[in-house]
Amino acid sequence: MTAAKPILLAEDNPRDAELALAAMEAEHISDKVVLCHDGAEVLDYLYYRGQFKSRLKGNPAVVFLDLKMPKVNGLEVLRAIKADVDLRPIPVVMLTSSREERDLSESYALGANAYVVKPVEFHKFLSAVKELGTFWGVINEPPPEKCRSTD
Repeated sequence: MTAAKPILLAEDNPRDAELALAAMEAEHISDKVVLCHDGAEVLDYLYYRGQFKSRLKGNPAVVFLDLKMPKVNGLEVLRAIKADVDLRPIPVVMLTSSREERDLSESYALGANAYVVKPVEFHKFLSAVKELGTFWGVINEPPPEKCRSTD
């Protein structure tokens, strides 16, 4: 039996990160979550650099990607993921507070699999993250490691 793939959560807001982890803990999937605090950490994780250079091989099941992060923003991370033939199959869910049409359009144009606006209300936020974590981390079948696009 293969070990479950991790969920990569990219969130620079400590409160939102804590709530997201708590929501996933309630669904018993928090042990599969890797938290990155900025876009540079996400890229380090995906490319086995820095603190992640000795992590287990393999892509995450999904990346929950905040749009507005320090160092490297979410759109730049998304662009890098979808430009790399080995990373392109990873589902990327934009999990953001931005309702701007420009952000939504650009996210989908760059290859985002979903765009979810973080609910402001506490219980709605918890519910949304639980549902996302359960679907993408448990129900959805992630692409096999050797899956490559035909671009």
